[in-house]
Amino acid sequence: MTRTDVNNLRTRIAEVVAGNKAYDVPAICARLGLAPGTEDEAMRSKLRYVNSRLNSVPTARLVKIAQELLEQDGDFWLAEHVAKVAEQGTPPVSVLTRRRIFDAFEGEPLCTEYDQLDFIEQIWPVAAMPSAFADTDVWGHRSLKDDIVQHTIRNDDWTNRELLERLGLLDASKALLFRFLEAAVHPTAIDENGQKDRVERINRHLQHDGYRLSRTGRISGCPVYTVNAAAIGSPADATISNTLAKFEPEQVHARWTAALDRRSDDPAGAITLARTLLEDVCRWLLDDLDIPAADQDDLPALYRKLSKGLKLAPDDHSEQVFKQILGNCQSIVESLGALRNKLGDAHGGGPKRARPAARHAELAVNLAGSMATFLVATWDTRRKTPTGTAVDD
Repeated sequence: MTRTDVNNLRTRIAEVVAGNKAYDVPAICARLGLAPGTEDEAMRSKLRYVNSRLNSVPTARLVKIAQELLEQDGDFWLAEHVAKVAEQGTPPVSVLTRRRIFDAFEGEPLCTEYDQLDFIEQIWPVAAMPSAFADTDVWGHRSLKDDIVQHTIRNDDWTNRELLERLGLLDASKALLFRFLEAAVHPTAIDENGQKDRVERINRHLQHDGYRLSRTGRISGCPVYTVNAAAIGSPADATISNTLAKFEPEQVHARWTAALDRRSDDPAGAITLARTLLEDVCRWLLDDLDIPAADQDDLPALYRKLSKGLKLAPDDHSEQVFKQILGNCQSIVESLGALRNKLGDAHGGGPKRARPAARHAELAVNLAGSMATFLVATWDTRRKTPTGTAVDD
């Protein structure tokens, strides 16, 4: 925690306490464990009274005092200072990532299902926030809310990036940033089709800093998302996402993102999606290679046909190490199919059936994603090679 953070926290605590009646300030300070004083002293200057008692308070105690105040007074700025303190030592969300996320909102309202200003006021006390313009007498703006009305409703000359920067999200706490993102993809704020696209656009940038909007529940049948660091899983997620999005964004990439979202809260569903992802990739590549595949072909059968077409079968290689690796790949594909049959949600099970944990889903999804990426990369390399023969033959 920097000296500036400490000073800002101390200043806001003093302002919150001093916002009470002078005759109540001594009792409030005493309740917070600060040195006692007289009502006359508080009457002379409430702010000075509180500051004189906070100056010698250690940082850890300042935080506890702020938290005690927040239990009774949900002060926006005090909550921000406390959040920034709590986030010290945790992975930040960089200014670069924040700007990229802001740009993901360009060309559309922050909230499509009800008034955008009402949406903003659920998160920020804009009527109490100062105008962004110094010369308020000329412009007639008394608060940030006046600015927003003027520049997003009357004139509509602020971009979403300008609006979000005016709201302070560039240097806001992660708690506030995440609260905004979760509200912006909530089913009450955006329809389901727009929600899916918005979540994917935000995650494309957010995941670089170790966070992700993950599905954590449903409301009236619609998914609800929460920013969660634990839902990221493998560092390869971003690479796999980029590869599959370029390969086939509508079906294959959508299957991958759905599997990612379900790893923590729906392991059985994630395992089923992991297998389906590989089946999708195999069928797409077989179709491109003009290799026939029957509707009843299961994943192992599809993979065997594709491995022959891409020369990935162990018998297609002379080097023992390649034969062993590719043989293990075939075993992984067959195991994913078996895992789905045993632990996935595609088949009914009795009370004694084993239930997968999040770690099982993590393993299945990561293996499926890695195999899918490998297959797509091999196919892409071979189609770009004039002779149809890749350098690893």
